[in-house]
Amino acid sequence: MKIQRRKSVTIPFGYRLSEDDSAFVEGIPEQLEALDKAMEFLEESSYREVATWLSAVTGRSLTHVGLMNIAKERRKQE
Repeated sequence: MKIQRRKSVTIPFGYRLSEDDSAFVEGIPEQLEALDKAMEFLEESSYREVATWLSAVTGRSLTHVGLMNIAKERRKQE
């Protein structure tokens, strides 16, 4: 399970607050896998379509703007 230090008040998509320490968030494998697949879908589909799909698959709300921000951050890390 992926654990990282919490950087803001908002819990990032694909993570939940750690039960042991509220200063950390831990990854939710199913959501992180769906997010990886969503990044692949962005090559052929719009942010709005992919965000709608991702919300339906994970049950966690995400806007197309939020998805754009996630994609932008991932590109910076590459």
